[in-house]
Amino acid sequence: MRIKVCHITSAHPRYDVRIFRKECVSLATVYDVSLIVADGLGEETIDGVTIIDAGKKSDGRFTRMLNTAKKVYYKALEIDADIYHFHDPELLPYGKKFIRRGKKVIYDAHEDLPRQIMSKYWIPKIFRKMISISVERYENSSAHQMSCIITATPHIRKRFLKQNKHTIDINNYPFLEPDSDESISFNHKEHAVCFVGSASKIRGLTEVIEAMELLETDLKLYFAGHISPQIYKEELMSLKGWRKVVNFEEVSPKEVQNIYKKSKAGIVTFYPLPNHVNAQPNKIFEYMASGLPVIASNFPLWKDIIEKNNCGICVDPQNPLAVKNAILYIVENPDKAVEMGINGKKAVSEIYNWNSEKEKLYTVYNQLTEQKI
Repeated sequence: MRIKVCHITSAHPRYDVRIFRKECVSLATVYDVSLIVADGLGEETIDGVTIIDAGKKSDGRFTRMLNTAKKVYYKALEIDADIYHFHDPELLPYGKKFIRRGKKVIYDAHEDLPRQIMSKYWIPKIFRKMISISVERYENSSAHQMSCIITATPHIRKRFLKQNKHTIDINNYPFLEPDSDESISFNHKEHAVCFVGSASKIRGLTEVIEAMELLETDLKLYFAGHISPQIYKEELMSLKGWRKVVNFEEVSPKEVQNIYKKSKAGIVTFYPLPNHVNAQPNKIFEYMASGLPVIASNFPLWKDIIEKNNCGICVDPQNPLAVKNAILYIVENPDKAVEMGINGKKAVSEIYNWNSEKEKLYTVYNQLTEQKI
């Protein structure tokens, strides 16, 4: 009988790239894997993973953290798995309950939560520091009790290593995809650049749209993602540069790939906030894997990835003129742009890909099942 593994999320969608497509599907080749979600869409089995629905998540952040977390916990209890692997900080109290039941428990820290709290627009500024400190203390004390901590970046790993020696980073690097015959040469791409992913004020879309207005060409910005809050979307739409935006809103992964093929560069220009400067956004590596030159924030970590591999340009994300100049350089220098695209694909092929991270995930699980952790 195969070892039973149960992944749990109270906040993420059932087909989340990190949780489902990368971790669960990879583990399903070796273990009996279930994934507990809360979306009201029912149960199904895909790619060897049994997805179990705990019912639609509660409305509102705080009720979700309380009510939905409890619902997914009770569903997970029914599985009686050997290893429980959970992905949301509100599940930490339930992780401790599984520990007390003699189960192996993994906490997967996707974000540096205490630093992330400092930039949450929906938390009144006056309370952010106090909440951040309280959350960090609770997360740290809980980490001591976990069988293992998995983190999404080396930076988060360094923080948790102080609390639990069984901590490893498993990065959100993209899948290695076979080269497609449908690739488009740079000169035949559409006169556009792209910004793909959820957007809020701190993700730099304002400055990108202002940069589009500064460009004295008919270049378009292909945007695909959700903008929040609504008042920020209205603010963006009032900018003069919005007339150059083609808003695809939220699209399927296949449609995202089509946007990449048509674009001349990919943009990811987060503000220099504590939770951003040491993050590794999926989009950087997706752009690189698609052969797109990357225009990114000039954080030391991002420069080490992008400039070291000569696959893009790093700029001050809060300077529209700098963003505009980077776009213009790539558009007006097709040979350099092609070289950047080739270099990015090579770096992903050799370093920044899921194959290497998957082996680390297998190692963690092997150690847990062999009682080495």
